Amino acid sequence: MFKVPSEPNDGMQKQGSETDIDEGLYSRQLYVLGHEAMKHLQTSSVLVSGLRGLGVEIAKNIILGGVKAVTLHDQGTAQWADLSSQFYLREEDIGKNRAEVSQPRLAELNSYVPVTTYTGALVEDFLSGFQVVVLTNTPLEHQLQVGEFCHSHGIKLVVADTRGLFGQLFCDFGEEMILTDSNGEQPLSAMVSMVTKDSPGVVTCLDEARHGFESGDFVSFTEVQGMNELNGTCPIEIKVLGPYTFSICDTSSFSEYIRGGIVSQVKVPKKISFKSLLASLAEPDFVITDFAKYSRAGQLHIGFQALHHFCAQHGRSPRPHNEEDAAELMAFAQRVNAQALPALQQDSLDEDLIRKLSYVAAGDLAPINAFIGGLAAQEVLKACSGKFMPIMQWLYFDALECLPEDKEALTEDKCLPCQNRYDGQVAVFGSALQEKLGRQKYFLVGAGAIGCELLKNFAMIGLGCGEDGAITVTDMDTIEKSNLNRQFLFRPWDVTKLKSDTAAAAVHQINPYIQVLSHPNRVEPDTEHIYDDSFFQNLDGIANALDNVDTRLYMDRRCVYYRKPLLESGTLGTKGNVQVVIPFLTESYSSSQDPPEKSIPICTLKNFPNAIEHTLQWARDEFEGLFKQPAENVNQYLTDSKFVERALCLAGTQPLEMLEAVQRSLLLQRPETWADCVTWAYHHWHTQYSNNIRQLLHNFPPDQLTSSGALFWSGPKRCPHPLIFDVNNPLHLDYVMAAANLFAQTYGLMGSQDRAAVAVLLQSVHIPEFIPKSGVKIHVSDQELQNASASVDDSRLQELRAMLPSPEKLRGFKMYPINFEKDDNTNFHMDFIVAASNLRAENSNIPPADRHKYYNQEWTLWDRFEVRGLQPNGEEMTLRQFLDYFKKEHKLEITMLSQGISMLYSFFMPATKLRERLDQPMTEIVSHMSKRKLGHHLRALILELCCNDESGALTDA
Repeated sequence: MFKVPSEPNDGMQKQGSETDIDEGLYSRQLYVLGHEAMKHLQTSSVLVSGLRGLGVEIAKNIILGGVKAVTLHDQGTAQWADLSSQFYLREEDIGKNRAEVSQPRLAELNSYVPVTTYTGALVEDFLSGFQVVVLTNTPLEHQLQVGEFCHSHGIKLVVADTRGLFGQLFCDFGEEMILTDSNGEQPLSAMVSMVTKDSPGVVTCLDEARHGFESGDFVSFTEVQGMNELNGTCPIEIKVLGPYTFSICDTSSFSEYIRGGIVSQVKVPKKISFKSLLASLAEPDFVITDFAKYSRAGQLHIGFQALHHFCAQHGRSPRPHNEEDAAELMAFAQRVNAQALPALQQDSLDEDLIRKLSYVAAGDLAPINAFIGGLAAQEVLKACSGKFMPIMQWLYFDALECLPEDKEALTEDKCLPCQNRYDGQVAVFGSALQEKLGRQKYFLVGAGAIGCELLKNFAMIGLGCGEDGAITVTDMDTIEKSNLNRQFLFRPWDVTKLKSDTAAAAVHQINPYIQVLSHPNRVEPDTEHIYDDSFFQNLDGIANALDNVDTRLYMDRRCVYYRKPLLESGTLGTKGNVQVVIPFLTESYSSSQDPPEKSIPICTLKNFPNAIEHTLQWARDEFEGLFKQPAENVNQYLTDSKFVERALCLAGTQPLEMLEAVQRSLLLQRPETWADCVTWAYHHWHTQYSNNIRQLLHNFPPDQLTSSGALFWSGPKRCPHPLIFDVNNPLHLDYVMAAANLFAQTYGLMGSQDRAAVAVLLQSVHIPEFIPKSGVKIHVSDQELQNASASVDDSRLQELRAMLPSPEKLRGFKMYPINFEKDDNTNFHMDFIVAASNLRAENSNIPPADRHKYYNQEWTLWDRFEVRGLQPNGEEMTLRQFLDYFKKEHKLEITMLSQGISMLYSFFMPATKLRERLDQPMTEIVSHMSKRKLGHHLRALILELCCNDESGALTDA
């Protein structure tokens, strides 16, 4: 009998082993890329050439990303200047090959990704073994040689370079790259209100929201009544006519449109073409990073070519802030511009820009390397996965704003190398700033993904690394396995340790001179005795690396009060933001607000859902309204003597709703036993999925017409139907189990996972017959809801107040509010959300979503497939029979199969090896791959599998 794994492991297999996608490690990346893109990553080998600061940043990010393998190439030795940007070099590494000393430290990042080194020449036979080649700090002549070979052999190429405050990036992914998804966003959908019979047909969407489509998008239709030819057709290309209309194919021969329909965007793969490096160098296409510097891309394209000519002639970069070298670079630039094709040739070169490029070109800055390195690594992931639109094809960046406005502040004598770890930075900013950085006292709040990057950069630039300098970092969280994919200061053996302590120790290895103090505290009013006036007044600045708005706002208020600079940043998938707050110069973080997110109308959520997103949000609101807010209100009532008075001052019906909720929690629904919790959950199921729906249909019968004569239940309003509880329906019982356990938790009662016992208990619970009431007002729109009278009978409020038990009589009693946590499969939170949402969807005939679609959740550790390995004829199941069994019985195609750290089967397995294994018994394959005999006591094999369902969706078990 085979079953799914329950063996413990740290999620990090031996290097070089074939491996399934580790969803614990790659959970956040899977959420952004998806399984298909991750599969492509895991079949891509990448070469990174040049292991100075930029190269190691790119390699670090690619290894964390989970490609098949990475080879590090560098023929140079570590110099003092490298220490200012190459965070895996140590002082004792000076004079050693950069790739070889970096390899063991980079290999620690992800043991799923083999990391090797190569120090020879980049000959063609060697290059042909890679899917992607990345060149950094490479002479232009060599770039062109490698570029031509890669372009002609289908190898994707990324060229990246940084020169002080300047950065350059180039991509060539071949003449026929297939792009599966240009933006990674969820497909759009809209409700249809009309489709014309015309050539082309014109689709009109309901005017409750703009459709959001673009010309060239492809769409499909479902639930169209009348014009049935549209339902289930192949994706149709559209042309947008307006915010609510677009044209489609010829519909003149289709049936008459009657009503309804949902139109959904379909992501259709498309082919994009790149020019070679040689061709693109002469006729470049630019991605503009700053439209205030629109003309700089062309100027810098000339400037970087001139810089390559200068370095080729002198064997070095221009000397820092040296006027003679700056003049020579300008002369090179003039010659390059004169020879350029008309499309590139500049009318006049920006001499100030070219001279500044010369002044800082010898510099090597960790923050610039981190930025360009992050972009370059992202392009590598795009090249491997076929997801997200690549850079087409050149990108230039500069941060000249960092230079002092006083041009006399920096002179050549202030920027000379001193043979120390900050030479690359002194070349740009001078020695005086370096000394000032060392004296800085900074407070870093958060040691997660952004916090790790900030700490690394702080160590590299020497922040808080001098006399009287210090960095304080605080984070109350401990390290989890999923953090390892992006929080690169942590390793598998650090799991369960405090983030702040571990990050502080890690950056001390990067720069032993850093003075860093770690704390495990939240920043909040309760810790103001720690982070008090004295603490803040001694700081030079604060950096936020937080994951929630409330703490950001709190820290912003503290910074405004103490008049301290604040560095604010955040990420969301592939998106990110940075805000620099300077007292008396900029606005604060709280000064502006993001535009409100698109919200679902209250009445749609409450009574008229038409999409699974509506039922999911309704379920989340249910969770808060059942298991968090009532408990919080009860605890306030019991501990705060002014609670009732404040409640009575609230607007509209809020006083009544709040006091009734407290009454229910303390009197009407307070459970004493587990059985009481089950009874409550059973009654609540009937209230939400039967009684409320019957009342809704009483108010608005299925055949009701509006004042204009149209069907009320049309357009976005889907006519619902009440559900009948069936104890044998797993979804119905799922809801009762989850709701009862959560309800018990709020009262501190012991729950249960015994489904059979609950099913028996439900048989004795009486549900009174529900009769819809007349006169019940159900609002059809939010506007109607807002216009409705919100008066409350004062006598009813006083009656409620009198009925509430005195807090003195409940001394010692408290409730336990539940904060929603989606990442724990054992706490019933997601069980409730999935069941509540899908039951609500069933009411309105909305296609449900299984647990795999919710927050990227997968099976729990209790779920498994059980397969009888011994067949009726007494023979053991072979691999071929095992694969066929899943196709036949579960409609699943297995793409990868492993046992422990041994890969038994994978879709990318060589054909010869696959033919050998298909007809071997399963135990024989396991014994051979694990190199151990299976004992007679072994009655079951624990296997991991990755598979596709019939729709192509990928599932792990």
